[in-house]
This record gives sequence, C-alpha cells and structure tokens, in this order.
Amino acid sequence: MAEMLKLIHNGIECSYEKGTPISKIAEDFQKDYSQKIVLGKLNGKLIELFKPLTAGGEISFRTLSDSEGHKTYKRSACFLLAKAFDDIVGSKNGEHIVVEFSLGAGYYCEIRGIKVTKKLVGQLKERMKELVKADIALVKKKYPKDMAVKLFSERNMTDKAELFKYRISSNVNIYFLEDFADYFYGFMVPSTGYINNFDLFLYEDGVILQLPERKNPECVPEFTDLKNLFFCINTTNNWASKLEIENVGQLNKIICDGKVNDLIMLQEALQESSMAEIATLIQKSGSRFVMIAGPSSSGKTSFSHRLSVHLMARGLKPHPIALDDYFIDRDLTPLDENGQKDFECLEALNIDRINSDMTGLLRGEEVMLPKYNFITGKSEDGRLMKMNESDILVMEGIHGLNDALTHSLPRESKYKIYLSALTVLNIDDHNRIPTTDVRLLRRMVRDYRTRGASASRTLNMWDSVRRGENRNIFPFQETADSMFNSSLIYELACLKIFAEPLLFGIEESDPSYLEAVRLLKFLQYFLGVNTEMLPKNSLIREFVGGSIFNV
Repeated sequence: MAEMLKLIHNGIECSYEKGTPISKIAEDFQKDYSQKIVLGKLNGKLIELFKPLTAGGEISFRTLSDSEGHKTYKRSACFLLAKAFDDIVGSKNGEHIVVEFSLGAGYYCEIRGIKVTKKLVGQLKERMKELVKADIALVKKKYPKDMAVKLFSERNMTDKAELFKYRISSNVNIYFLEDFADYFYGFMVPSTGYINNFDLFLYEDGVILQLPERKNPECVPEFTDLKNLFFCINTTNNWASKLEIENVGQLNKIICDGKVNDLIMLQEALQESSMAEIATLIQKSGSRFVMIAGPSSSGKTSFSHRLSVHLMARGLKPHPIALDDYFIDRDLTPLDENGQKDFECLEALNIDRINSDMTGLLRGEEVMLPKYNFITGKSEDGRLMKMNESDILVMEGIHGLNDALTHSLPRESKYKIYLSALTVLNIDDHNRIPTTDVRLLRRMVRDYRTRGASASRTLNMWDSVRRGENRNIFPFQETADSMFNSSLIYELACLKIFAEPLLFGIEESDPSYLEAVRLLKFLQYFLGVNTEMLPKNSLIREFVGGSIFNV
C-alpha cells in the first residue's frame, strides 16, 4: 500500500501519496492563486514543481507575480533562448549567445561568432515558440564537479567549465532540454509550456529578449528604448570584454593569479577619467546647479565628493546641498497606500522653499538655507549662502532628475546626472548578475557598519525601497545629461567578506531567510578580496568603510 503524506495548505489538511509530483499538487490548488504557480514551498524551503513529494508538512506556492516566481520565469526563458540557439546555430566553431544585461523589462543579448540578422532572430523566435508548444520537460541531473567541467568543455561552454573550477561543492546541478545541457543559478519551471510569454527582436548589435513584468506577468510590455542607459552600460561592457573579464570564472582567475591589484587600479583610473569628462561638460555648459540622482546604494555621496574635486580643478567652487534638508515637518509628511509616512514621495519635500531659495541664489541674493533636524522632525535655519560667478551647487537626492522639484529654474541652469551601479559582470554566459543584487549587498554592508542595522532589516525593507525607485527615479533616468556607472567589476569579491557573516546570522524563522540563503549561494561563486588594497577615495569604500570622504 502506498504511503500517504499529510500536507497543510492555508490551514487545511490534505493527503497525497508519497512521490506525487509537486506540479500535480499545484494543479489542485491553482484555483486559490490569481497567477500561474511556478514553484512550491514545503516546510519553509522552495521546491521546483517537477520534484516528487518526499515529506509531509506545510505547503504553499509561488506564482509569476511573486519575486521568486518571476525570477524563475525569466531564468527559464533564458534557457529556452539558449536551447533555440543551439538548435538553429550550434556551437561547433565557438558560436554562442550571451545574456549581457537587463534593459527595461528585457535582457540585451549578444550573439558571438556569427552575424546577427533579422532572419536569424526570426528563426530563433520561431524555434522558441515551437519548443513552448511542444511543452518539453526540463530535466535536472546532479553531476560530480569534474564530470560537469568535462561535459561543458566538450560542448565549448568554457565559461561554465571555468566557473566550476573555483567551486568547493563536489556536485553540480545541470538542466537538460532534450540533449541540450546548461547550468543555471536558481530554480526553473517544470516544462517549456510555462514560458509562453516573450518577444525577441533585433536591437543595436544584438537582440532583446523581452519578458513580462511582475505587476502584469501574463503580458509582454511594449519595449521602451532606453538609449542613454544602453550606451552607459554597453560602454562598460565593451571595456570588460576587451579585458576578458566578463564572468565570475575570469575574475576568480585574476584573483588567483595575484593580478587583482592591477585590475583595481585600472578600473579606478577609468572611473576617474569618466568623472573628469563629466566635470568638463558641466564647466562648458555654464550650469549653476548639478542635480545628482540614482537608486539606493549607487554611491551618490562619494561620487558627489569626487566630482566636486574635479570641478575645483577647473576653477569652480562646488557647494553640496542635501535635498534631505528640505523635508517638510514630519507631522505633515504625506501617507502612502498603507497609511505609513511616505518620506520618498516628492511632496515630502518643501518644493516651494526649494524653488524660492534656488531662484534667489541664481539672482545673486543671500539666502538662509534650511537644516532638517532628524531628531525633532522639524526644519531649522542652517547656513547663509550667496553665489558668486564661480560658485556651483551640487544637489544630491532621489528626486534630483525630476524637473517638478526645481520647476522655477531654467533648464539650462541645471546639469542632471544619473548614477547607478550597473554591473556588467555575469556568473557565466546565461546567468547574469542583477544590478539590484549588487546594490542590496552594498546597502546591507553599509547600513550594518554605519547604523547597526541588521541584514534582516535591510532585506525586509528592500521591496519598499525598490517600489520608491520605480516611482521616483527610473522614470526620469533618460532625461539626464550624463550617466555614470558606479559599479566596480571586482566589488562583489570585496563585499563577500562583509556580507556573508551578516547573512549567516539570519534565523530560519525570519521572513527574509530564503532571500538570505539565495544571496549566500550567490556569494559562493566569488573568491574574496582584501579591501586594504582599495584606494581611500574608491566608491566602494562608502560601503565597506575607510573612505577619505565623510560618507
């Protein structure tokens, strides 16, 4: 007689035969979820739908609109594209497709070893649709590490073979679609039939794999052409490609070879050169206000200090203005949809006073600037200021690119800079590193060091931070006069040393536990780098400590 296992779903007890596929159980509970189920969660641990039931306990499910489910869908779509490429082109002469970076709702991918044509893209898209219609099962197999290295070496997938050389784990999980093998960091959907919403089209020198967003996971959004953002990321991407540091395996080799210090000096020099170019453009523009904005943990404070040094070198006198000093009194702060004070909305700032003060300074008047008292939640008098011909204000804050913030200032008086940590380092050709993960680890390390905030607190508030960025920052990024990529190709090897102990401290009962486990697994790919060799003015010092600036 078959063994029956008891499960509890939303407080209701049910029984299933041991060995029942999780996908079958998901079908029975799909009616309780508004979006398609793509993952299970059994006794606090995520589980792929093609796994068999092996134990009883608490069960729930993750859908396309959940963070884990949405990532699973996007990851699986990359596998689908890689399989289609293998079917249409193959890899006999080293041809391969690389998922480079995200661009809006999609991924920008490069095709290496063969010319990208409209015909080829059409063939790839059609093959992807055929695979979806065939609803082919994804098969997961565990290989000893040396066998995995041999398998991928034989298939000209050297990026993965190199990656596994630096892994301590003795086994590697490999996914198969028919006879096509690939490695993916994270969970996958059970079959190709789940990946039914996507688009694929030519863009610049590569292709865009356009995918649904979490807020509307059944629909592929229209493509928004972010030309400035693309140019910014692609410039860094091309630099990394020339140096042959495109993935973690290549970075780890540099660390093992004792060449990481040369890499640090080189990238710091490149960032310094980029800042100098921006300072020259500001000087030529004649702007009196430099408006800096970017998402959380982009390194805005360090950047503004270093940019100010370059402005001084050009005969200008920069003055930092913290937009946080223009908060309205705390008891007047607007409430968000959950009834909580919304300190990130534009209305949390005294817009009238900002415009009155800035236009007064522009006219040459002496102005009393405010200073916000974060203890009392009240605005107080700060310092008197008067602008001379060589003075320039450097204003940093989340709304810096929104002209509604400084609506009374002429556009030509403002030079707008968008700043973000736009990582171009990938795990391998098909596993990209999300920019949000880099910023999350930066913030976790910094907030613990400067505010004593736990990793749990940072993780649990991250979704709220991201919502604020989507509302207040990203819609204005393309209006910037310059973009600066604050990402350092070696920084995750530095952050690893600080982040791992914080993540290990998160208890299994914590709501952020699964995310902590995911990040710990992610950091295992990297060899650590001692931060003592970092320059004192490096942007990463804003997070790991030891900066020459007051950050």
